[in-house]
Amino acid sequence: MYKESDVHQIDLPKRIVIGTKVREDLPRHLKELDIKGVVIIITGSSSTISIGDEIRSILSNHGYEVFTFKTREPTIDEVRKIVNDVLKDHLKPKAVLGVGGGKAIDVAKYVSKELHTDLISIPTTLSHDGVASPFASLKGMNTLVSIKTTTPLMIMVDMDYIIKAPRRHLIAGVGDLVAKYTAVLDWRLAHNLLGEYYAEYAASLAIHSANHVLTSWEKIKYGSEEGYRVVAEGLISSGVAMCIAGSTRPASGSEHLFSHALDFVANYPALHGEQVGVGTIMMAYLHGKNWRKIRNILKNIGAPVTARELGVSEEKIIEALTIAHKIRPDRYTILGREGLSWKAAENLARNTGVIS
Repeated sequence: MYKESDVHQIDLPKRIVIGTKVREDLPRHLKELDIKGVVIIITGSSSTISIGDEIRSILSNHGYEVFTFKTREPTIDEVRKIVNDVLKDHLKPKAVLGVGGGKAIDVAKYVSKELHTDLISIPTTLSHDGVASPFASLKGMNTLVSIKTTTPLMIMVDMDYIIKAPRRHLIAGVGDLVAKYTAVLDWRLAHNLLGEYYAEYAASLAIHSANHVLTSWEKIKYGSEEGYRVVAEGLISSGVAMCIAGSTRPASGSEHLFSHALDFVANYPALHGEQVGVGTIMMAYLHGKNWRKIRNILKNIGAPVTARELGVSEEKIIEALTIAHKIRPDRYTILGREGLSWKAAENLARNTGVIS
């Protein structure tokens, strides 16, 4: 008998544009996607405000009525303030454009969901795969996990913006991509042991995203435009894998739980992608996979691979490992239901060189 729970709906981005100066064609793309009239732009830090202003000017010159909102932190309070301002002024936007890094785009995703509008993702850095996924992480919601929001209708990656971003962000994006190895292993484990839904195609796409950067690490290391494109394509593919799976499973596993736990015990010590990269090294060890290869490539491109390089004490690494399994008790990973003892966590971190 048919049940609503048997239905698996997949919402995918309709258009993906990557290239130099593609921002100049944004009005044409929006019109072809039937987005006309009023749009709102959400930007983040001071470094992206000027980019938001440029996007606003381009759209205004082509007949769009554009309103810009600046967000300081990805919090539910920021979302509510923006939504209330939009409703109070009766703006009725056709789309929300997230312009910036992960924080601005996460806020834009949730605002888009609340306003029931289309979402356009315009990343200015390549630090993680949130640029293409329908999931957002916001503070102030009593949760450390991602919430399903709106799938971007369009993703526009202008290489002029990306290349100007701090190189550290690009390296963090690589860390977030190699995490797909252990995320998929955890997902498959939960499927085999607990019968959890597993989408082979989504898993394969996520693994392909990881392979794409690992086989091109030298291009990324030396900062070629091709290297930047490899990371951009990998992050977008990972986001699409999450759209297909209907969850963050293909992209987020025990390595992300470690990162969230580290945020909790050490107050966000490093970039998300940097932390999950280190987490991937350790979780690959637990899975019995080639953790040394992952560690060596991350090290070669300049990513942190030790506690010191992350800027945290060795004790915080161990503590995070012992509580990581509690972050999402509903999500089964290689950490199991009971997690790691202090001694087991210390041995894991020491054996992989994360602590000395």
